[in-house]
Amino acid sequence: MELEKQIESIGRSSNGLFGKDFLLTWEKSRDDLLTTLRVARVLKEMREQNISPRVFDTGLAVSNFRDKSTRTRFSFASASNLLGLAVQDLDEEKSQISHGETVRETANMISFLSDFVGIRDDMFLGEGNKYMREVAESLDEGFARGVLPVRPGVINLQCDLDHPTQSMADLMHLESQFGSLENLRGKKIVMSWAYSPSYGKPLSVPQGIIALMSRFGMQIELAYPEGYGLIPDITEMAEKQAVESGGSFSISHSMEEAMAGADIVYPKSWAPFHIMEERTRLLLGGDKKGLQELEVQCLANNARHKDWEYDEAKMRLTKSQDALYMHCLPADISGVSCKEGEVNAEVFEKYRVRTYLEAGFKPYIIAAMMFTQRFERPAEILEGILNRDRCRVFGE
Repeated sequence: MELEKQIESIGRSSNGLFGKDFLLTWEKSRDDLLTTLRVARVLKEMREQNISPRVFDTGLAVSNFRDKSTRTRFSFASASNLLGLAVQDLDEEKSQISHGETVRETANMISFLSDFVGIRDDMFLGEGNKYMREVAESLDEGFARGVLPVRPGVINLQCDLDHPTQSMADLMHLESQFGSLENLRGKKIVMSWAYSPSYGKPLSVPQGIIALMSRFGMQIELAYPEGYGLIPDITEMAEKQAVESGGSFSISHSMEEAMAGADIVYPKSWAPFHIMEERTRLLLGGDKKGLQELEVQCLANNARHKDWEYDEAKMRLTKSQDALYMHCLPADISGVSCKEGEVNAEVFEKYRVRTYLEAGFKPYIIAAMMFTQRFERPAEILEGILNRDRCRVFGE
């Protein structure tokens, strides 16, 4: 049976993700990443075969979204429910956080019978991942001192540095589109800045893509106008990883040149690293006038690069004039969601359904992150689920 072979591929030894939070992909070994993908594939196949993969009878998964979200919010809820957990949103405006409750206190108060805490905090450069680690340390203390019966796992649902659930879902999508991870070796992927009529978009998606894809032997080209660079340490890490994996890494300041011969393209707007630093300083200082002035300046800078739109002419430069288009969504679609944006409407429509399929892997990736954090030997648990043979929908 194919499902049994998939479970066998996970391996029987203890997995390196057990008992550990999932905060950054580059903190995980390549084997850990492969385990996450394999568990996600099994969970997806189980649902498609009407097999219930519920491993919890009670318990909460707490979602703390400090920024807006559609796909990731519902993916976290779907993943939690898939495994049998109820979801509770932490609305900071309705909590005692607004009255000065500390992170240490909040983390423990929401976790008495919780199994996971998912956090999105991507607005403040230098603060989001730091906040997640403060929550994690607070949970360590609560568990160690007997306040919490179990130590909930923390899942990064996007921070200032990385968006691991997105990049891992993207990798799963690429595996599906190209047949295997091995087939990605040598493929050219272009992570390109693209024009947007807004500013302040996080750096975490492009950083997550170059940091993860550079570990699978791909030829990565990072393209952006002069002055729109990412966090230097992450760019340097991606370059080093690309060489170590047998791939390559280069930076271009021409969208047309970058697209030449590409197998995969990912045109996505982001704010320059130095702008996000300044924006964070102004936000933390409550400087509304400074923020307004910065926005005017940044929108004017963006407007100088309206030609950084992915359109038919640039698509014709790609390999076979038909590279796989990817986006984390929502895309700024010219003539649809905005007057001028990241991608031409005709090009986006051609790949629209495939971007939905790309997004559809995220619930399974999140569920796999939860599963491997909780179970030391996930293959044994998955085998037990298979032998249990419980239908997800009765009668089908």
